[in-house]
Amino acid sequence: MTTINLFLLFSALASGLVAGLFYSYSCSVNPGLGSLSDSNYLAAMQSINRAILNPVFFFSFMGTLLLLPVSTYLHFGTGSRFYILLAATLLYAIGTFGVTVAGNVPLNEALDKINLTGSSSQELAAHRLRFEVPWNKLNAIRTWASILSFILVLLACLTAPDKS
Repeated sequence: MTTINLFLLFSALASGLVAGLFYSYSCSVNPGLGSLSDSNYLAAMQSINRAILNPVFFFSFMGTLLLLPVSTYLHFGTGSRFYILLAATLLYAIGTFGVTVAGNVPLNEALDKINLTGSSSQELAAHRLRFEVPWNKLNAIRTWASILSFILVLLACLTAPDKS
C-alpha cells in the first residue's frame, strides 16, 4: 500500500470517528440529557465538556483537520478524486472544526464558569436556555458537515484516480 493510500485510509478513519461522535450526540446524548432537570443537565454538560478534552478525542478531531488537507494535496492531479477530497476538507474545516471552535467551544467555556451550586432555579433555567438551544443547533451543523465530509472521503476512496 502506498503512502498516498495510507493517508486516504487514515483520513477516512479519522473523519468517520468524528462523524460518529457527533452523530451519537445528536441521536442519543442530547435527547437523553434534554430530559434532565436544569441543574442535572448543566452539571452533565459541564462534566462531558471537561471529559472530552482528552488525547483520544484530539487525535481524531485534530487529526482529521491535518490528514484531510495532506491527503487532498497528495491527490493533486488525480482529477475527480482530488476535487472530492478538496470538498471534504473544506466541509470539515469550516462546517465541523470551524463551527466547533467558533460556536460550541465558547458556549462550553461560558458554561464551565457557571457556579451551579450557587445559582437559583430561575438562574439555572436561564443558563440552560442560553446554552442548550444554540449548542444543539451548532451541533446539528457540525454533525451534518462531518457526515457529509466522511461520505465524500468514502467516495474518494471508491473513485479511481484519473490517469494523466
